[in-house]
Amino acid sequence: MPPQPEGSVSVDDGSLTLALVTPKELGGSGGAGANPEQLFACGYAACFLSALLFISGRRKISLSDDSKVTAQVGIGARADGGGFGPDVGLSVSLPGLEPQVAEDLLTEAHRVCPYSHPAREGLDVRPNLTA
Repeated sequence: MPPQPEGSVSVDDGSLTLALVTPKELGGSGGAGANPEQLFACGYAACFLSALLFISGRRKISLSDDSKVTAQVGIGARADGGGFGPDVGLSVSLPGLEPQVAEDLLTEAHRVCPYSHPAREGLDVRPNLTA
């Protein structure tokens, strides 16, 4: 497993700051805070739910207020031996919809979700060293 960062992360406008802690299971202190996998899971779940809302709106299908997406994110060794990569599962609950309608929405949301796209196609990252 790669080392986990300790410290904090924040967004430029100051609206969000989170403590980073390494889980005890990975040799860290544990305690209050988040780790990169949890942050990715939150972003992916929120983005996928937005994609579902977009698709259902286009199809004029109402989603229940109880609809939810839960992302399970882990990190493991890549098959090519070149480092580490995410392992992602999405659990989607769309109560009140016929199973085939829900499945169709899920499939299309996975196609249009901005997080799903790089998960399928690879992500073009441009590392840039700053002063």
